[in-house]
Amino acid sequence: MLLSKLRKFAAAEDGATSIEYALIAVIISICIVAAGKGIATSLNGTFGKVADGMAPTN
Repeated sequence: MLLSKLRKFAAAEDGATSIEYALIAVIISICIVAAGKGIATSLNGTFGKVADGMAPTN
């Protein structure tokens, strides 16, 4: 009886599928964060140039 339950548990793939989806979601999240950091750095430089251009000159 216990052996048949262990075999049934080992053959089940439901948990593996959800883990795979979770890993895909983590990878996508990491890519979004990395892209966001790159965009933030670029925007920071752009706004810095705009601010320098608008600075009052005496």
